[in-house]
Amino acid sequence: MATGAEHNGAGGQHRRLRMSPRRLRGGELLALAGAACVIVSLLAPWYEGPAGTFDAWDTFGPGIVLLLAATCAALALVASTLAERSVAVPVALAVWCVLLGLLALIAAIVRALERPDHASALAAGPWLALAGALAILAGASLALRDERTSRYQPARPQRRPPP
Repeated sequence: MATGAEHNGAGGQHRRLRMSPRRLRGGELLALAGAACVIVSLLAPWYEGPAGTFDAWDTFGPGIVLLLAATCAALALVASTLAERSVAVPVALAVWCVLLGLLALIAAIVRALERPDHASALAAGPWLALAGALAILAGASLALRDERTSRYQPARPQRRPPP
């Protein structure tokens, strides 16, 4: 429902759905830490050279887009786990997060190896992006491997008598 309430049984009772940080597991927390690293890396300097320092936005390209996509997927994974009504959405987002995390890790490695505009040294940005992409990938794959039981009881429909 749009009101944030869930219908509970035939008695017409409603109960509020609450977000609980206790629902977060190690995988989601690691992906959240990776997303934070990537966000900080986008604000930090990336390269130093004779022309000065460059940040991620000065050298914007497909690598930065992949890092942003993986960060958004990791944040969506955490949000869907917090608001879990079923495990289907967090699992689907974890699958996408693994794919985007792998692409972001490759992009971060390329950005660390490639130095634009005759940059002579790497600053903190590429290293944070590399660590963040690795944490997103590892966290999402840990979230997929965690097979704890759901906190909801499975539905047990009543058996109908044979005709």
